[in-house]
Amino acid sequence: MNLGLLGKTAVITGGSRGIGFATAKQLISEGANVVICGRQEDTLMEAANKIEKETGQRVLAIVADMTKKSDCEKLIRSAVTKFNRIDILVNNAGVTSTSPFLDITEEQWKEDLELKLFGAVNCSKAAVPHMIEHGGGAIVNLTAISGKTAFENSMPTSVSRAAGLALTNTMSKDLGQHGIRVNAVCIGLIKSAQIERRWKKDAPNLTWEEYSEKMGEEIPLGRIGEAEEAANTITFLVSDAASYISGVALNIDGGASPAL
Repeated sequence: MNLGLLGKTAVITGGSRGIGFATAKQLISEGANVVICGRQEDTLMEAANKIEKETGQRVLAIVADMTKKSDCEKLIRSAVTKFNRIDILVNNAGVTSTSPFLDITEEQWKEDLELKLFGAVNCSKAAVPHMIEHGGGAIVNLTAISGKTAFENSMPTSVSRAAGLALTNTMSKDLGQHGIRVNAVCIGLIKSAQIERRWKKDAPNLTWEEYSEKMGEEIPLGRIGEAEEAANTITFLVSDAASYISGVALNIDGGASPAL
């Protein structure tokens, strides 16, 4: 299937590891120009070099903090300067932050919303005019299944992720007239640096496959998902193969969520 990504320009926030990194590799393998960002320069440059080594193609890596509006604007401006256009935006930057309601400080609330909600808002606002100029585009906002069905002690993440779902739905309505599709993916238990650290700390005697099965006992598919599996879905959603899909929030969770 021709996904129609050849020559398009994609910006991926939080692209130095995990799902963002896997998505960058997938999109560049499909012929897209790819821009990634991250807050830590050494980690970001290591990721860019690894992508080039594995794909034979170079990515543009920009050090940027998605909690800062000026950095969001710098990221988009750098992409346009390099490639003259933006067709795809993947708002992936975010970390899991979960605590009981009474334990969360005002500063933690602000930090979480600044990164996960306003980071997506500010990057999208900077990118959309360039998409309109070239006849349309595709945006994917990464959220979590807890944004649909929150679980105990899951704040502030569940709240900021729910806001991301509302943002996605509203943007799809406002931007459809410009040929811009906006969708979300709701991530469940997916292999990440954070989960790998937990595995090595809590169960160093188990192989990854054994640990994945143990952690996945309550997941219908029986295992932790791989970052590449999420990247495959994101790549589909931003491609021409999904040209009539907008305003949806697709679970990538192995069937774990009770919500569609």
